[in-house]
Amino acid sequence: MARPRIKDVARHAGVSEKTVSNVLNDYVHVSDRTRRVVQEAIDHLGYRINLAGRHLRSGRTGIIALVVPELDVPYFAELARHVVREAEKRSLTVLIHQSGGDRERERAALAGFGSDFVDGVILSPLALAPEDLLAHTGPPPTVLLGELLNEGADHVAIDNERAAREATEHLLALGRRHILTVGGRDDGHVGTAQARTRGFRLALAGAGVAYDPASLLPVAAFHMSDGAEAVRRVLAEGVRPDALLCLNDQLALGALRALHGYGARVPEDVAVIGFDDVEGGRFSVPSLSTVAPDKEAVARVAVDLLLRRIDEATRPDDAVPPSAVCPQDRVVAHRLVLRESTEGEAGGGGRW
Repeated sequence: MARPRIKDVARHAGVSEKTVSNVLNDYVHVSDRTRRVVQEAIDHLGYRINLAGRHLRSGRTGIIALVVPELDVPYFAELARHVVREAEKRSLTVLIHQSGGDRERERAALAGFGSDFVDGVILSPLALAPEDLLAHTGPPPTVLLGELLNEGADHVAIDNERAAREATEHLLALGRRHILTVGGRDDGHVGTAQARTRGFRLALAGAGVAYDPASLLPVAAFHMSDGAEAVRRVLAEGVRPDALLCLNDQLALGALRALHGYGARVPEDVAVIGFDDVEGGRFSVPSLSTVAPDKEAVARVAVDLLLRRIDEATRPDDAVPPSAVCPQDRVVAHRLVLRESTEGEAGGGGRW
């Protein structure tokens, strides 16, 4: 049986081929009734878009790459799911690549992995340096997530400084004054950890609480084991905080385990808050308060920005307005999600 074509769908629905094309391309100026009739015809005939032909005509592969440091980190796994969903809505395929936070792998991603089989790249960098981005002047188009290296590429993130400030202000409002920041970095570099540390310091200053550099607990990586190790280390030294600001949920979950091992009650003795709102934090005991980025919005904005850049890259030079080449820095929403790890009463100096 021959594969159904657009003209077959149009005949079955009683509309023009152009109308079918408008529905397939999700044009807004199509009535709900017409859209429904065309979709019913598509479903009845089993019509499928000929992506290979579409991409051949457009000079594109229909493939974009998503490059993240580690797929077994829940935040990146959840983000990847949202990116795939957003790409599918636009008939795109996503190639997911794990960089391991390695600079050479991230540079290879910028270069499209040395081939032309991807139309564009969404990259969440850890090791990439500003000069790497400045040296990237050719294809494929790239959108950065998280780390803001400079103004050389489109960028999507939450306001990390503001989010950390709000999380710290919540801890301060609970009466907590000895707050440690697990994963905090105050080294002058540009990155997510540094931005969140600045937010922590701004909240302390706003409350008139002195900042102590020793309140930053460095970690080798942002895994549960690193959070547990950092907290165990400081507790073994006799330090007794009344709150922990953890720069991601993995660190916070590790911190909860370390506190439990020392007999600390959460939140009575120590309030704990994280970042990312990953699924594991909703089921920990106690459940984890966290900063929740709008991961769906991050994915949607990143895919939209990338598609715009891909469109610009395939136009003649004189068809691209000068304003289009300016990099975009998009900030998406976040919110505090307050759960059991900060919402109980302070213990007042019990067995802690």
